Amino acid sequence: MTEMTDATSTEFARSCGLTDRGRVREVNEDAFLDLPQQGLWVVADGMGGHDAGDVASRMIVETLRSTPMEGPLAKRLDRLEDAVEQVNEHLLTRANQNDGRRHIIGSTIAILIAESAHMGAILWAGDSRIYRWREGSLTQLSTDHSQVEAYVRQGIITREQARSHPERNIITRAVGSQDELFLEADVCEFKPGDRYLLCSDGLNRHLEDDEIGQMLANEAPKSVCRSLVDLTLERGAKDNVTVVVVEIN
Repeated sequence: MTEMTDATSTEFARSCGLTDRGRVREVNEDAFLDLPQQGLWVVADGMGGHDAGDVASRMIVETLRSTPMEGPLAKRLDRLEDAVEQVNEHLLTRANQNDGRRHIIGSTIAILIAESAHMGAILWAGDSRIYRWREGSLTQLSTDHSQVEAYVRQGIITREQARSHPERNIITRAVGSQDELFLEADVCEFKPGDRYLLCSDGLNRHLEDDEIGQMLANEAPKSVCRSLVDLTLERGAKDNVTVVVVEIN
């Protein structure tokens, strides 16, 4: 099943989001927010199977949907972090209610927030990614919180080997997986024409960065979303796939 938002815009951005359960999974454990009027975009990729992963990701997006987004950037970031921490605590409590046996009910998260056409920030936990396409160049702004990313940074394996490594699905940080959640964050200075892509790992499991960059360079946000998901589906879509594209005016 596919869920897509209508392309929407404000005075400083236009955006679109799309999610699909893929060719293999029976349940879509991904969820997203596309709220340009509030300057907020989110992708969450749930973990734990049906009645767990999908619950976690949707709890995240519904909580953030109702989080006030007015005021300066620092205040917005504080509110977002507090809201995600509340979800983290709720998921931990829920996981511990299973006859005393702990199991993970969690989700990765990727957030883009915009204060204006000039300034914003990103926050993330897990391996859902945030990319920026600017002046012909694609940059991954987030760093995967995963076991294979740690191996790559330590020089144990190459990035190419990481794609097929048996531990590639091990996430080292996520909402609902640790008592203390630390969201990684960075401030963004926007430029007109910047395009940001938030995506679950179901996208980059099948597409290379140069393919993603070509689509971001040549199509409008709604078309980019459709093209990215269609190509993922053509290549087997072994996981759910979700994309949100934001263009700064």
